[in-house]
Amino acid sequence: MLAAGITPDTATADVAVRSLCSAGRLDHAVELIKEFASKHCPPDTYTFNFLVKHLCKSSTITTVYAFIDEMREKFDVKPDLVTYTILIDNVCNGKNLNLREAMRLVSVLHEEGFKLDCFVYNTIMKGYCVLSRGSEAIEVYNKMKEEGVEPDLVTYNTLIFGLSKSGRVTEARKLLRVMAEKGYFPDEVTYTSLMNGLCRKGDALGALALLGEMEAKGCSPNACTYNTLLHGLCKARLVEKAVKFYQVIRAGGLKLDTASYGTFVRALCRDGRIAEAYEVFDYAVESKSLTDVAAYSTLESTLKWLRKAKEQGLAI
Repeated sequence: MLAAGITPDTATADVAVRSLCSAGRLDHAVELIKEFASKHCPPDTYTFNFLVKHLCKSSTITTVYAFIDEMREKFDVKPDLVTYTILIDNVCNGKNLNLREAMRLVSVLHEEGFKLDCFVYNTIMKGYCVLSRGSEAIEVYNKMKEEGVEPDLVTYNTLIFGLSKSGRVTEARKLLRVMAEKGYFPDEVTYTSLMNGLCRKGDALGALALLGEMEAKGCSPNACTYNTLLHGLCKARLVEKAVKFYQVIRAGGLKLDTASYGTFVRALCRDGRIAEAYEVFDYAVESKSLTDVAAYSTLESTLKWLRKAKEQGLAI
């Protein structure tokens, strides 16, 4: 292009950076965006944020901050609300969970004159909920309303998940009424979160009743709903009811998750129903719910435990 006298522009930079990121060549993308900024033109916000998002996935947060600072100081490319949202989402998720850093970024947002949107608040609430810190999640929710940001369905589902996870199911259920008043209706995520909370409290029958309410309101349960109930019923030693749910899962061709599979196999073995446990193992493998090794490892360790329990007179 240069040899032909054609000067690259922001569109050129965007295509090149996106292609390099898609190929996993982030170092080259960073080099290229700096070269464009110094010799031709700075990247637009879309290209800049696209690269920041990819850097967050594969680099340390310190490296990402260094890149943002260099782009600001050398080329006057400033982060915007989307940039900070990407950063907050990164520090609030998975192994990078760092709520102190998230709140620092929120302060920076305020200092730079940005108004937080619903997505940012939801992301921070989710971080608190992952840590079962329901009270802090409620504080964020209240702050959100004070700032005039309208909660959405994700907000309510996040709060219900967090409160249920921290054992505050009664408070979580009250939010169903608040949702309805705001014109939002509970979906399978809402109900499954509440069922999970009830099962954690040992109220598997309450979770079962909630399934009836869910279906009566025209909301269809999904694989996660059935797995949650299967796990909860096994924990409550309601094996016969658990078997019925397993049959529903199997009839629907749904996958078993790791927790429900392990709990169900252990419940069957504890009940002396070894043949059924082997059948569940076969289905887990056939449906690709688990790898062969993971499924067999769980079954084998359960049978070893049963044998040892029998030797010690703890099982029949």
